[in-house]
Amino acid sequence: MMRTSRMLVNLYARGLTAATLSCMVLLGTSMQASADETDAKRLLKAMSDYLVAQQAISFDYDAMLEVVTTDEQVLALASSGAVTLNRPDKIIATRSSGFADVEMVFDGKTLTLLSKNLNLYAQEEVPGTVENLVDELRKRDRPLPGADLLLTDPYETLMHDVVDVKDLGSGVIGGVECDYLAFRTEEVDWQIWIAQGEQPYPCRYVVTSKLIDGAPQYSIQIKDWKAGDEVAATDFTFMPPADAKKVDLKNLEGADELPKNFQTGEAQ
Repeated sequence: MMRTSRMLVNLYARGLTAATLSCMVLLGTSMQASADETDAKRLLKAMSDYLVAQQAISFDYDAMLEVVTTDEQVLALASSGAVTLNRPDKIIATRSSGFADVEMVFDGKTLTLLSKNLNLYAQEEVPGTVENLVDELRKRDRPLPGADLLLTDPYETLMHDVVDVKDLGSGVIGGVECDYLAFRTEEVDWQIWIAQGEQPYPCRYVVTSKLIDGAPQYSIQIKDWKAGDEVAATDFTFMPPADAKKVDLKNLEGADELPKNFQTGEAQ
């Protein structure tokens, strides 16, 4: 059996040498002393304002969801996909992994989930905005990739219950130089890398659980970012593939976050 979380990282500290750990202690002291909380908040707010100002957004992504077995082995489930968003109420998101190939279409009224590999689809009326859709999908344990970054006020959502903020300088993600920020709450630690320049979009977002043994993480790395006029015109009308079978959402197979051979248990 396995324990898992949707907002989840293994820091891999157990295998580090004593010398490496001593360096980490010294580095940690230096980073804490030099962290600029005000600047970190400013950079995060600038990213949030930029995202909210975009009427249309599209990007590709690679994601990793870690699960922890009862014998404390950390396993990582990898997936890739793409997202196209038109504010306020249209989105298409895909997710492909070794056990699922899923497309989600939302046109402001109807949510459609298509299990491509099984040629099954389900539909449900969910009128409202993308933000309302995010809430509904979370209730069903079917989260959108990077959902926190797609809301109408990412800054408010991300900063909720934050008790510690660090500006850690810069890093490079996929060849893009980014500002590197780290935040802590009582339940999770999270990090974000934000592209420098006129388009401060999120390049990488990592959330680490503090409530589950093994500290599993969820991470998403964003690439091929486009916004505004760069986004290709998209039809958000769902057309079922030939011979596709419609089923109830609760009976839709091949669209879960975990493969069938994974049995989830209680977090400890």
